[in-house]
Amino acid sequence: MNLQELQRLHLFEPLDSDQLGRIQSSLRERHYRAGEPLFAQGDPAAHFFLVKSGTMKLYLLSRDGDEKVVEVIQSGQLFAEAVMFMDEGRYPVSASALSDTHLVIFDNSCFLQLLAESPDLALKLLGSVSRRMHGLLSHIDELTLHNATYRLVSYLLAQVHAQAGQVRLAIPKQVIASRLSMKPETLSRILGRLRERGLLAVQGETLVLLDEAGLRRVLE
Repeated sequence: MNLQELQRLHLFEPLDSDQLGRIQSSLRERHYRAGEPLFAQGDPAAHFFLVKSGTMKLYLLSRDGDEKVVEVIQSGQLFAEAVMFMDEGRYPVSASALSDTHLVIFDNSCFLQLLAESPDLALKLLGSVSRRMHGLLSHIDELTLHNATYRLVSYLLAQVHAQAGQVRLAIPKQVIASRLSMKPETLSRILGRLRERGLLAVQGETLVLLDEAGLRRVLE
């Protein structure tokens, strides 16, 4: 990755060119096959990651072996960066590749050393993290306060930008259902109801939004 690409990431936005250079010299890149694990819950957290291409999932396993998808990480997104600030120093979830994925791997110790050397950088980073946390809190509010139909419609509308009214499901429906905290059969029923109302059509793995304004009224 070049310095311009690094500085576009929210975590590195406050860094100057020398600091970015140190990050660049310590990173490495690796490809993961679909289904290949990255780390398991409880593993020591020495790195954080950027999905350069592909898709990763973060998940928890119950005692019975049931999987709960916590988040789906797509191209351009950082993940596991918050773990380096946790006292435990261990990953709280597991991660594996949903599809063939190209990861950029960053060293926690390098970034923490930069923060230790520059209190001003630490303050700037707090502002960046606060903005990100606000977005995550909004997501929690959506999951807890709104019904399943709202969550699904909101998800579909968020995916439709610049796609001419079409949403291609790049990840399996059961993963989307888990991400939105609903059962796969609930997802299918909601899609069926929206189809019956003439709001969307299903063409294989592609959803065509027939009435975007009508879908937005669902959110109101």
